[in-house]
Formats: sequence, C-alpha cells, structure tokens
Amino acid sequence: MIAVIGGSGLTQFAGLELDDRRRVRTPYGEPSAALSFGRVSGRPVVFLARHGDEHDIPPHQVNYRANLWALSECAPSGVVAVAAVGGIRRDLRPGDLLIPHQIIDYTWGRESSYHVWPERAVAHVDFTEPYDAALRRRLCQAAAAIGVPVGDSAVYAATQGPRLETAAEIDRLERDGADVVGMTGMPEAVLARELALPYAAVNVVANYAAGRGEAVGEALDMEAIQAVLRESMPSVRAILLELLANDD
Repeated sequence: MIAVIGGSGLTQFAGLELDDRRRVRTPYGEPSAALSFGRVSGRPVVFLARHGDEHDIPPHQVNYRANLWALSECAPSGVVAVAAVGGIRRDLRPGDLLIPHQIIDYTWGRESSYHVWPERAVAHVDFTEPYDAALRRRLCQAAAAIGVPVGDSAVYAATQGPRLETAAEIDRLERDGADVVGMTGMPEAVLARELALPYAAVNVVANYAAGRGEAVGEALDMEAIQAVLRESMPSVRAILLELLANDD
C-alpha cells in the first residue's frame, strides 16, 4: 500500500474509491486530518491532507511528527508527498513537474526528530540521499508511461514560511545550489527516514521564485498561483494513479 501526502492544490484525492476515513491519535498529537483509506484500480492507498481538509494549517505549524507516525502505523510500502514549489532554476516554468533528489534545510524551530531525550536515546540516521531511489524511479516511470513530462532531479530548499522569500534570499538559495523552494519538505523527509519509510516527492512549480521569471520586481499573484495548481494537479493525479495501478 502506498501512502500519499497531499499539499497545496491536492487536499482531496480524486479517483480514490473511499472505504473509510479514520481520525487517529499518536504519541505526538493528532495528524493534520483524518486518514482516508481506499482503492485505486483495486490497489489500496491511504491519503492524508498535509494542511488539513480545509487547507488551513500553515507549513510551519503542521504536526509533521503526528502525520508521519500515523502513516507509519498503516505499514505503507512507501510515502509519496506532493508539494507546490517556487522555481529558482532559470529553465523552470510554472506548471513544470519535478521529482527532487536532494534537500537543503533552512527551517528552524520545528519538531524534527522522534529521538528526543529523555524519552528516546540519541540516534543518527543516514540522510545522504534524502529521497528513496527506488520510489523516485517508479514515479519517473509512471510519468513516462502516461506521457507526462517530469524533471527527474532537483535540489529542494526547505524554508520556514509562512512568508515567501525575498529576492536576496532566493539569490542565496541559488548560490547554495537549490533549484526550487518550498516550505514543507523538512522535517517531513527526515521523519520518514527515522521511521524507515521509503519517501519521495512530486513537486509542482507553482510560480517563479522572488526575483525570477518574467515579472521581476512585481508582487506574486496568488490567484495566478492557484490557477497553475488547478491546471497542474490533474497531471499529478494521473502520475499517482499510474503508480498505484502498478503497485505490487
């Protein structure tokens, strides 16, 4: 069974034959929303809306530990996270889809580990490759099978939010090697690693990052961002449906 975490633009999983919605409690509190259990092409899947059913939980206040713990209790074979990002790399355009391969973490103050003294002993997890290679490959293959173009690599910069970045901050992220910027990739990815959950992501470029693109110096148009997400999510869903249809 695959677990899907939906982000901005994907608070519901169209195409899911719903069997059950279940509110759960974890040692770390309640997840963002009830878990939705169902089937796609006869294959089981569990879905969780990262920002809540009404998309009202900001990225810096998401209970990432509860979310990942709740999903781990379902014993999924992998977790696919969907997230909107800003495009830093010059060739990226709104609407592009990417399967990121690396992360740089700029977040702060978030509960980023299950190994908190004195409840748990110190533990260090290898995070050299933050995304699961096999699951990333399956996502790329699913996209290719249905003819949806995706970039097969990107460095994701995880920032604190909820505000968007300054142009100078984006310049810094570019110098650091980041291709896209978002607010939810961490600590989600490392918590999955601590729980030994294979984790990969699908990023939707919703806008040019600050100081980039065709309207340099202009304020971001939030309505335009929402329009891009509405147009792009059918392709994301199609990739997920193809992945799930071939899940063993």
